[in-house]
Amino acid sequence: MSGEASVTLFLAGDVMTGRGVDQILPHPGDPRLHEPYVSSALEYVRMAEIRHGEIPAPVPFAYPWGDALAELERRAPHARIINLETAVTDRGDPADKAVLYRMSPTNLPVLSAAGIDVCTLANNHLLDWGREGLLDSLDHLDRAGIRQAGGGRNVGQARAPAVLPLPGGRRLLVFSRGSPTAGVPGDWAAVPDESGIAFLSRLSDREADRLVQEIAVVRRPGDVVVVSLHWGPNWGYEVRRAERRFAHRLVESGHVHVIHGHSSHHPRPMEVHRERAILYGCGDFLNDYEGISGHREFRPDLVLMYLVTVEADGDGGESSVELTLVPFRLRKLRLQRADPEEAGWLAETLNREGRSLGTRLELGDAESGPVLRWVG
Repeated sequence: MSGEASVTLFLAGDVMTGRGVDQILPHPGDPRLHEPYVSSALEYVRMAEIRHGEIPAPVPFAYPWGDALAELERRAPHARIINLETAVTDRGDPADKAVLYRMSPTNLPVLSAAGIDVCTLANNHLLDWGREGLLDSLDHLDRAGIRQAGGGRNVGQARAPAVLPLPGGRRLLVFSRGSPTAGVPGDWAAVPDESGIAFLSRLSDREADRLVQEIAVVRRPGDVVVVSLHWGPNWGYEVRRAERRFAHRLVESGHVHVIHGHSSHHPRPMEVHRERAILYGCGDFLNDYEGISGHREFRPDLVLMYLVTVEADGDGGESSVELTLVPFRLRKLRLQRADPEEAGWLAETLNREGRSLGTRLELGDAESGPVLRWVG
């Protein structure tokens, strides 16, 4: 796929740069936690070191991205999009929940080190430190020049897309929504006179049509549209009927090119519907979980970089898509290239679990190591 109409996007699931990751960066924040079993974020660093060896903290801002940086430079995507599941604040009151994430604002260059263009924010951790923490996050991302979608100072701002210029005068529009199926509290929703997130109350035809109408108002011919959805449980491969119906309704509108799903701690199946990519769950990309036991059958240490190339005409009609998935493993709170066995396990698992969706991935080799490619 080539030509001016082609746009390649880097998409990642949840990026959690708080807690243990924040503690190894140059300017760690207060390590105290409000969790029932762990009182200090340094404990997550210690658990990772017990499993895989010493981490040379403090580390440079580029350290957590590891081998992913060379891959991003090699692939040169037009835009880099992540779901940021971490409040960027050193203020606010902790929410009444078991797990809270925040990173020191002075560690925000960790995102710039990977050239992140857009952070989606409609998730179940953005308001872990209240609306004060949310407003801090928006301000710090603004100052860093990183666009956001899904969180705002009022409902209009929260529901508006992040807009990124593309070659040839085109634009990338990224819309972000958070669903209660992923534990997003309803009282975090932005309203006309109060900050919050873009809340998706239910996965219904009515809500899908409402979102399509909002997209149609701002989309211009030639624009590429990503809808980023924080939905579904942390563990498990099942794609629920409501999720699939909702995603299909969006892409069948002709206005949406990519569904960017996340919330699960491991990759879930995907499909291509009417030549539009639907990623039901991209899994985590950066976290501090490697020392935690449990759920080993899902191999949550294995993560994927999603490279989606779309080619669309100017009026929302014909479209085509290519998908390349680059596998990594998390070691010492850092991304390393996966080996062929690990990549093969991911390909086999996603194909098995996504058979009913028509998921068809093949394992291949690239210059830098194994990759998974969509077989159209």
